[in-house]
Amino acid sequence: MKLWHIDSSVLGENSASRKLSAAIVARQAVLHPGLEVEYLDLAANPVGHLLAAHVGAMFGYPPADEAALADIARGNGFIDSLFAADIIVIGVPMYNFGLPTHLKAWADRILVANKTFKYGPDGVPVGLVPTGKKVFLASTRGGIYSPGSPAAPLEHQESHLKAMLNFIGLTDITILHADGLAIPDLKAPSIAVAEAEIAALV
Repeated sequence: MKLWHIDSSVLGENSASRKLSAAIVARQAVLHPGLEVEYLDLAANPVGHLLAAHVGAMFGYPPADEAALADIARGNGFIDSLFAADIIVIGVPMYNFGLPTHLKAWADRILVANKTFKYGPDGVPVGLVPTGKKVFLASTRGGIYSPGSPAAPLEHQESHLKAMLNFIGLTDITILHADGLAIPDLKAPSIAVAEAEIAALV
């Protein structure tokens, strides 16, 4: 069994999402002896944002620039890793109500027409990622953005990533939350609750 572990926080050892994503991976290793883990750190090794060269390559016009070719090849490798993984674990901090830009850049590389999705004859999108994969999101946020909270309309982090993953066929998604991390009295209890939920995963 293979697991793809992806982190996106820029905070290094001070990152709550990295701590929680690592805990999820450790729990999956207990549940699945012999688990093979591939790790991708998008903060330490960011993928380039989409440029005209990337879009041109998608339509059969590869660039001549060596750096752009290498970046495109790396992005294509992400789709290979996605298809190979049985379990996908993503550390997802909220930055300014949304995803870290380098996590969005990664998503732009795996949402590729006729590779991970297609449009049917009626125009309805169809995910092409093989079924049976499990996704865990380690979600961290400074404030409270849960449904019903005053700031809920500003939440474009979990909902955005979940929508993109659903679009390509990844629908079995479990989100482990730690909210209110910028509020001193809530930080430790929120992380503790998330860690307890991770420890209880079966």
